[in-house]
Amino acid sequence: MVDATTFAWVTGLHWAGVVCYVLVTILTVTAIFFKREKWERFVPFLITIGMVAHGAGLLIWWRAVGHGPYIDRFEVLSIYAWVLLAFYMIFQKKFPRIKPIRVLVFPAAFFLVAVGLLLRPEMKHLPPTFRSVWLVIHIVFYQIAFAALVIALGFSVYLLILAKKKSRLAMRVSMTLDEVDIMAYRFTGFCFVFWAFGMLAGSIWAYQSWNVFWNWDPVQTWSLITWVAFGVYLHLRRFFGWRGEKAAWLFIACFLLALISLFVTPLIESSLHADYFK
Repeated sequence: MVDATTFAWVTGLHWAGVVCYVLVTILTVTAIFFKREKWERFVPFLITIGMVAHGAGLLIWWRAVGHGPYIDRFEVLSIYAWVLLAFYMIFQKKFPRIKPIRVLVFPAAFFLVAVGLLLRPEMKHLPPTFRSVWLVIHIVFYQIAFAALVIALGFSVYLLILAKKKSRLAMRVSMTLDEVDIMAYRFTGFCFVFWAFGMLAGSIWAYQSWNVFWNWDPVQTWSLITWVAFGVYLHLRRFFGWRGEKAAWLFIACFLLALISLFVTPLIESSLHADYFK
């Protein structure tokens, strides 16, 4: 049982992160749509404070419950948000062209954390089958794949906006449609690889835990379906020349499949993953 003081610290630090992420979102949107670029100078400071508070809350919770953040819904949503932000900030330093996608990344982060808090953090004991390094690798690969997916989604939505040439966002962009399109394609490819490694690590974990590499439970099945869907997307783009709006809409459909795979199928009681995200 997590004591009241620890619970207060964890939730307080998470809400502090949410406040910072909300402020960053407001500053970012205001800078883009209302030409207040100077306001963006506060973004790096606020996002750093938010991630430090958020990360500290996760570490305190980790120590209190005695296992990594991959069982309770609060833990899962919180760590997905933190990895998403870390992934974006690292890539944004190396590839400044992904900067416009902050309009989606920052709201997605505070939404995930806020939903996790509203679902009420609960202490859950780690089942014996979850004590494996392959489980940790499996989870980390999926978290990275999800972060890449959100950025690819941002570029796909960005492309649809630019194609209309009506919004203020479209008028202020320095990237061409082809450049936005290729960024969506590249980040989807990045996700495709990490999703595959995540499934492979999960299969090894399953063999260690249940002496079977694959059991066709709902989580495994939907994960494979999602991976194949992204493979079809990449194949159509690479060999059949799919580009622009058509490819963007296909990606959005694949992204919805990914959300089902990651956050809906674990709720099914018949799953081998029944202890995850319930």
